[in-house]
Amino acid sequence: MADDSKNDRRTVIGSVGSYVAVGDSFTEGVGDPGPDGTFVGWADRLAVLLADRRPEGDFRYANLAVRGKLLDQVAADQVPQVRGLAPDLVSICAGGNDILRPGTDPDDVAERFEKAVAELASAAGTVLVATGFDTRGVPVLKHLRGKIATYNGHVRAIADRYGCPVLDLWSLRSVQDRRAWDSDRLHLSAEGHTRVALRAGQVLGLEVPADPEQPWPPRPQRGMLEVRLDDVHWAREHLVPWIGRRLRGESSGDTIVAKGQLALDDLKSWLARAV
Repeated sequence: MADDSKNDRRTVIGSVGSYVAVGDSFTEGVGDPGPDGTFVGWADRLAVLLADRRPEGDFRYANLAVRGKLLDQVAADQVPQVRGLAPDLVSICAGGNDILRPGTDPDDVAERFEKAVAELASAAGTVLVATGFDTRGVPVLKHLRGKIATYNGHVRAIADRYGCPVLDLWSLRSVQDRRAWDSDRLHLSAEGHTRVALRAGQVLGLEVPADPEQPWPPRPQRGMLEVRLDDVHWAREHLVPWIGRRLRGESSGDTIVAKGQLALDDLKSWLARAV
């Protein structure tokens, strides 16, 4: 790809009439429930931003992401579907569940991620890749910060090799606020997903309706007892079940079917009712 095409995202985005999202719970939208209980998420919100630039009815979108999926599962089950859909834009955020597993090597995960990106690059016009979040403020994940940073370095290098725009979640400061995260502390809240969608739009050259780094409003200080009770509740309701699934070799996505191709009118209706 020529340098001008790599750098001029506004030129690239102007031709996007179709978008496919692949990945795990992050891209499925876990933590951002719509009015009917179906998760929306940043990718669906980005699709609406993209569709708003097109004539009505002239945009196709599919979300193939399923929570809990490892990179090899994404590569085997979702990536091959992209070739048949032949989208102008595809996003991939995968490998995070692999990094969470004890003993995994981020270098090895990155090698497999590059193979998936190479396949997507041959099937889609533009491949948007995403880094992992900075987990310094996430109690159960902060010890993985070094592994995530290493993996992120690989993701950026892969993006350079294939001319991919990068959704750099590590540098998105606004999601360091606790309010950007759902009650399980592992998935984004609706506002967190919204801010990621806005940043993705910026990366692609869109004029977005709000600043993803807009400061959060002040919130009252919480007492030590309230914080400790909240931690106990979180451990009982979220941490213990999560550990249990890992010990049993189960995934939260074992019975989940991808959303697949979505009508933009439905998405817009969900978002309007969720406000």
